[in-house]
Amino acid sequence: MSIIEPENIDYRYERKFFIDNLSIHQVESMVKLNPLAFSEIYHRRYVNNIYFDTPEFLSYHDNIVGNSQRTKVRIRWYNELFGVIKNPVLEFKVKSGLVGRKVSFSLPMFELKKNFSSSQIEEIIQQSKIPEKVKLEIRCLGPTLLNRYSRKYFQSANGSYRITLDTDLVFYLIGCRNNSFLRKSIKDINVVLELKYNQYMDNNANHITNDFPFRLTKSSKYVTGIDRIYP
Repeated sequence: MSIIEPENIDYRYERKFFIDNLSIHQVESMVKLNPLAFSEIYHRRYVNNIYFDTPEFLSYHDNIVGNSQRTKVRIRWYNELFGVIKNPVLEFKVKSGLVGRKVSFSLPMFELKKNFSSSQIEEIIQQSKIPEKVKLEIRCLGPTLLNRYSRKYFQSANGSYRITLDTDLVFYLIGCRNNSFLRKSIKDINVVLELKYNQYMDNNANHITNDFPFRLTKSSKYVTGIDRIYP
């Protein structure tokens, strides 16, 4: 999928660690004690996503086999999961080798409730100011997964590296019609740590990761959710 994107957009690394043997408090302490002196920024909030895929789940399979060029599409918003959704954003996460970029488009307000359907999503997209080329390219996609998690944000003292800590992961089945949101799965993992930085800062990233007793993982929340929510 090719999309229109801003000029000079930065590519960045996202190193992900699934941690199931430590509590959020233990992981947070390790982050704050890291030599690069991370401190908390922003406020803790809930992150919500509706993921999209083709009928053949090509995005899912691209991730599974590790295709170097792939795109993940989602609508993201914060805090309340259901009800009136304010300030939603359509996001394209584009992966190119080991680095990626994110391209975002603002969407109109909408309501997420029982019987939510893909026709409502199509109406939201058409009402937006997204470039027509992008609207055409995403018409072949449908909603496949709804997820939610709590996120805390940290930044290194030099401002070059960010860490997010995600907990309370919940996944819901969402399809093209008749959504009841009754089928859900709670992920039995304590913390997902993500280290994010621009590609030109990669030479110093080992100073951060070598200080953590965590194992790098290639898995994604989307893949995890699909594996858990679909029979």
